[in-house]
Amino acid sequence: MTSRDSYVTTADPHQTVSLHVPAFEELWFKQRMLEDAGTMSYNHAYGGTISFPREKWSAWYDRWISHPDGKRFYRYLKNREGEFAGECAWHYDEDRDIFLADVLIYAPVRGKGYGSEGLELLCSTARRSGIRELYDEIGADNPAIRLFLAHGFTEVYRADTYVMVKKDL
Repeated sequence: MTSRDSYVTTADPHQTVSLHVPAFEELWFKQRMLEDAGTMSYNHAYGGTISFPREKWSAWYDRWISHPDGKRFYRYLKNREGEFAGECAWHYDEDRDIFLADVLIYAPVRGKGYGSEGLELLCSTARRSGIRELYDEIGADNPAIRLFLAHGFTEVYRADTYVMVKKDL
């Protein structure tokens, strides 16, 4: 296990996804997810899909994978068949002095429990990194709110367009 893979958990026969540090050339999957209307449907209020052309990959990879500086964590979720199923991440928001979570499951493989497992793996990595509280700002109409609440997050406040949730780690 390399230091890049230090957050991969031991094999659990019931676990259907694992964390994977994407190689630079594997960013095609992130690009595919961000540009997929079904995957990005939760983001409709902010424009839906997001362009992530290859010319942006290097700067993104440097910041999130090569030099996260204890402020960022990013991994793909891989299923048992070795296929990419989504992503999970956390990052430090300096303006609010909080760590924010991100779990995104590729639309064609949703409904298989990958989001639940990904969120639990993400919380575990944050806890092992010394993070005491993890937040997420979720669109008010996004069904992912139920996922977060089912995994120990609580609603901190609600605005017209989003809900802020928090979990004490």
